[in-house]
Amino acid sequence: MKVSYFPGCTLKNKAKELDRYSYKCAEVLGITLEEIEEWQCCGGVFVTAKNEVASKLSSVRALKAAMKKDQPLVTVCSGCHNVIKQTNYAMQNDKEFADKVNRYMAEDAYNGETEVYHYLELLRDTIGFDKVKEKVVNSLQGKKIAAYYGCLLLRPNSVMKMDDPENPRIMEDLISAMGGDPVIYANRNECCGGYIALESPEAAKIRSNDIVRNAKAMGAEMIITACPLCKYNLVKNGADIPVVYFTELLAEALGVKENADG
Repeated sequence: MKVSYFPGCTLKNKAKELDRYSYKCAEVLGITLEEIEEWQCCGGVFVTAKNEVASKLSSVRALKAAMKKDQPLVTVCSGCHNVIKQTNYAMQNDKEFADKVNRYMAEDAYNGETEVYHYLELLRDTIGFDKVKEKVVNSLQGKKIAAYYGCLLLRPNSVMKMDDPENPRIMEDLISAMGGDPVIYANRNECCGGYIALESPEAAKIRSNDIVRNAKAMGAEMIITACPLCKYNLVKNGADIPVVYFTELLAEALGVKENADG
């Protein structure tokens, strides 16, 4: 199966493991990721102002590129996924917004035809966690792993529709499929403070440290995430257990993790 793939800016520099292992794991699981040609930054954040369209045009171009290939569009970065999914929803449901975008682009109209999946949804809904389990060659048995969702992966639920925003299971079910022991803890879907790190670094540090302490208190030996900003914030603020991308851990379980990252 071939899918269109939007990596996003950070995955090409600071979050290379999230990107590289997305490819390696997909290959093992029978999926070909076809990177969108000439993609641009997703915009970084979904601006809710009704009269703001410029920051969303790159997302629409990526969605249109996938539509032209008759493929779903897959993202892996939490931030990119949130922006692209919300943009696609707006193109489907806000006629005034869609009209402004289409007139601005002066191309064939796009009205939200593309299906948008996060990589985790691809694993769960297209490949299936049972198949993931079958492909595991290095079981994570005995490892107590905490999934950290953060803000952007699940909210707003009316648009994202990935999982229960208050009691998600998708990453825990992936951990179980890899043989690990998922750790449930209260702060797994709370904000790490990444978006206030410049304005109030101390407040961001408190939030990040609360997340790590809570995960450890429930027995976690490791935290996995899909968000480069969350990982950066947790590590920068002194996490004393490993914080890794879920694709990196999946690559380990599937036997395609490199001995040393470049």
